[in-house]
Amino acid sequence: MFPLQLLIGFILFAMLFALIQIGALSIAFDKLGLSMSSAMLLLMSSLLGSGINLPLFTIDARGPQNMQRPQPPAWLNAGLPLREGKVLVAMNVGGGLLPIAFSAYLLANYPLPLGTVALAIAIQAAVCFAASRPIPRLGIGMPILLAPITAALIAVLLLPEQSPPLAYVCGTMGVLIGADLLRLKDVRGLGSPFASIGGAGTFDGVFVTGIVAVLLA
Repeated sequence: MFPLQLLIGFILFAMLFALIQIGALSIAFDKLGLSMSSAMLLLMSSLLGSGINLPLFTIDARGPQNMQRPQPPAWLNAGLPLREGKVLVAMNVGGGLLPIAFSAYLLANYPLPLGTVALAIAIQAAVCFAASRPIPRLGIGMPILLAPITAALIAVLLLPEQSPPLAYVCGTMGVLIGADLLRLKDVRGLGSPFASIGGAGTFDGVFVTGIVAVLLA
C-alpha cells in the first residue's frame, strides 16, 4: 500500500503545484492586460514551442566535441548538419522567438518610452552577462532568480506606472542579449555540438524569467 499512497501523494502534489503555477500565470497575464483565452494561447504556444528549435548558423568549436550526446532530430537541423568541430546555433521557439514577438506586442500596445526601454534592456543585459558563466558539457549558467528580480527592480525604478510590461520586455530581452547572444563565443568551448538560444539546450529559457519579473514588478 505504501507505494500506492506515495504515488497518490505525488500526483496530488503535482496537481497542487500546477494550480499554483496557473494562478501565478493568471496574475501575471492579467497585469499585462491579457484575457484568459489570450493568456492560455500564449502559455500553450510556449509549451509546444519549447520543443522546437530553428537552426540559425554554425560556429567553429574549441576543444573536444562530445558527439555522443543526444542529437536533435535530422529534420530540425536540415541544411545545417552537425559536424565535428562545429557548433549548431538554433533559436528555440517557446523560449526565444515567442518572448521576442510578445515583447514587440507589448511595445506596440503600451506607452513605453523607447529610450527608457533601451536603457532597461542594457542594464539587464549587463547584469546577466556579468552573472552568467559557461559550464562545460552543460551550458551557460546563471542564478535562477537573479534575472527576474533585477528586471522587476529596473522596471519599478525607471517606469513605475508601466512596470509590468517593462519588466517583461527588459527581463526577456536582457537575458537573450546578455546571457545568450553575448555568450556565443563561450559556446565554442562547452563541448556540445548544439546550442539553443532561449531553450533548454545550451542556453536557459527566458519565458519564465519574463513571467516572474511581471509578478514582482
